[in-house]
Amino acid sequence: MHEKPTIEAVSAAAIPDVLEFVMRARAELFPLLSTAALPDDLARFEAVYLHGGGRFLTAQADGQIVAAIGYLPYDGRFPQLNYQGLKTVEVVRLYVLPAWRRFGLAGELYRSLELLARADGVEMVYLHTHPFLPGAIDFWRRQGFEVVDVETDPVWQTTHMHRAM
Repeated sequence: MHEKPTIEAVSAAAIPDVLEFVMRARAELFPLLSTAALPDDLARFEAVYLHGGGRFLTAQADGQIVAAIGYLPYDGRFPQLNYQGLKTVEVVRLYVLPAWRRFGLAGELYRSLELLARADGVEMVYLHTHPFLPGAIDFWRRQGFEVVDVETDPVWQTTHMHRAM
C-alpha cells in the first residue's frame, strides 16, 4: 500500500522534476505529439504558473510526484467558445501515474485546484479532452463539467467542456 499523497503547489525549486514528470506522462498519453520541444506553458512554467495567472499542483507520495494538474488563463483560441467578460481559466496537464489511478486522486487534485480558482475570482473553468482517453469525459462530468462542443476531426475529436464557478 502506498502512503497517502500530499497535494501542494509547485515551488520554483521543483520545476525541473515537474517538467520531467509532465513530459513523460504526456509522451505516454499522446505518443503522436512531438517530445522534442516543451509546449509554451511548460517552457515558461515559472512565468505562467508561479508569477502569472496560472496555478499548478502536484501530488507526491513515496518521495516522488504521482500526479499533477494545473490551470492557466484561457487564451480564446477556440472561436466556437465565447467567454468574453468572464474570468476564465483552462485546466491543463492532469496526469496520474497508472499505479495511482482509480483511488480518487484526480478528483482530489481537481477539487484542490478549484479552491484556488475560487480564491482567484475565476468565474468559468474550461478544458478539453478526447474520447480516446479512457474515462476522461465521464470523469469531468462527475466533477460538474458539461460538454459544450465536440470537434469533428476524426483523430482527436476534441471535446470541449466547461463549468461555471
